[in-house]
Amino acid sequence: MDSRLPKLLFATLAVFAAACFYSVYDTLPQVVASHFDAYGNANGWASKQAFLVFFILVSVIPAALVFVVPAIIKALPVDLINLPNKRYWLSPQRSDKTLDFLTSSFAWFGCAVYGLMLFVLDYAVRTNLHPDHRPDPDSIWIALIVFAGFAAVWSIALAFRFARTPDASSSAK
Repeated sequence: MDSRLPKLLFATLAVFAAACFYSVYDTLPQVVASHFDAYGNANGWASKQAFLVFFILVSVIPAALVFVVPAIIKALPVDLINLPNKRYWLSPQRSDKTLDFLTSSFAWFGCAVYGLMLFVLDYAVRTNLHPDHRPDPDSIWIALIVFAGFAAVWSIALAFRFARTPDASSSAK
């Protein structure tokens, strides 16, 4: 599985997010609402500069999922990798393909995490720029449900992919 597309998508999201944040940064108030309750009401505030630092950190964490975690997994000795049926999936003839699949999977998951984080940050920015016309707080719940669904499908797909070996499934018939 090729990881170039999710990595390109992640980079595109990062550039787009940085450009959007840069374009509104000067118009944000000096103290911004930065945390919200379940109903979308602000219940935490930060300086504009602290909010910028938070935005940068929110970009770094998913980037680690996309770029750093797969590199660490590839560098680890096979004995330290926790994977079902790892003797099969990480055998010399399958190792490269398996690690490429994991790299691509983590890249897609990192894109999903980053997308959710950017959605939530966008909610905060729009709320601060237009306090009288706040975005619908239900949109955050919908985004969380969509992300939870993606995470569940992603996890189940990984579990099914590695739980059985093709040899075991063909010999069971």
